[in-house]
Amino acid sequence: MDHVRLGIVGLGNMGKAHLHNIRSGKVEGLKVTAICESHGVLPPTQDGEHAYTNVTEMIQSGLIDAILICTPHFSHTSIGIEALQAGLHVLVEKPISVHKADCERLIAAHTDKSKIFAAMFNMRTNGTFKKLKDLLESGDTGPVRRIHWEVTDWFRTNYYYATGGWRGTWKGEGGGVLMNQCPHNLDLFQWMFGMPQRVRGFCQFGRFHEVEVEDNVTAYLEYDSGTTATFITSTGEAPGQNRLEITCEQGRITVVNNQTIEFRRNRQPMSEFCMTAEAAFAMPESWKMEIPAAQSGGQHVEILQNFTNAILKGEKLLSPAEEGIHSVELANSILLSTWLDQTIQLPMDGAEYERLLIEKGEKSTFQKTKVVAKASSDDFAKSFR
Repeated sequence: MDHVRLGIVGLGNMGKAHLHNIRSGKVEGLKVTAICESHGVLPPTQDGEHAYTNVTEMIQSGLIDAILICTPHFSHTSIGIEALQAGLHVLVEKPISVHKADCERLIAAHTDKSKIFAAMFNMRTNGTFKKLKDLLESGDTGPVRRIHWEVTDWFRTNYYYATGGWRGTWKGEGGGVLMNQCPHNLDLFQWMFGMPQRVRGFCQFGRFHEVEVEDNVTAYLEYDSGTTATFITSTGEAPGQNRLEITCEQGRITVVNNQTIEFRRNRQPMSEFCMTAEAAFAMPESWKMEIPAAQSGGQHVEILQNFTNAILKGEKLLSPAEEGIHSVELANSILLSTWLDQTIQLPMDGAEYERLLIEKGEKSTFQKTKVVAKASSDDFAKSFR
């Protein structure tokens, strides 16, 4: 086997972007042999490609070894299970499922471990976060005491929601900024810091847009170690910012716009200085350090290449799909906390959340303004953070 035959299901913005990258030869050893779109318009096929409007037919065609799932969120679970049970390698866009219970069902379907099962968490390729994770794990920072991440540069217009009938609804999208824009940030959060034990969410629904889901979020997270964290995000603030601050025993780390790492390093751990200094207003001496990193990394193309190499060469996955449950559980717990007006203990009750989410979709009377998207020169790459 010298190449992987790939089928792509879901040819919206993201699916088309992946199709373009693969057709352009950016992913060695990966060839598109089938595309499937059941609701929108299928792009013209090229030599060796077959078009489908039914994903089951594509899965059973014998023309693909792997599938890339880029459909609306709720169908990630059903299509993923069907593909895994058919013996295909699977790469699923974020989030891997809408809620924890579906994540568990999807992960349970991965019984043949010879088949590669990955998630499109492309921000794990970002050199800044790889360097930061390495720094935290090295012990050079000392224990983390507090985390604050403000991710308000996910600005979206009302037109964005109006041109996607499924967007901004409980039944179609299963959530808002937490489920659509922030899975990457939530994945990075748990990848670097681990899962908290308690979550308190404060969400506002349709504050800035004609949607019924959350578009403005503040969350407070607690760890048994005593570490606390705040996570703030919005699709309605402009200009927004992306700023991560980490207070450690050895100082403070600041990451701005996923790029620069500034480490104000204490000469002496802060808790040690606090208990030993014989002065009322003293501060530990500190130095400002700029830590170089490789910046954006290969992003989507690197994940596609890693997925292909895992199939062909046994390369270790950068983003195993099984790890996708953690970002979903964080998003679910923030929403559930808001709905119940109480702190949520993790691991959370996935069944309770599933019941409430389905109920919200079934009882919804929300009518969203819908418009047909105009042909435009919008650069979809501008949406990546």
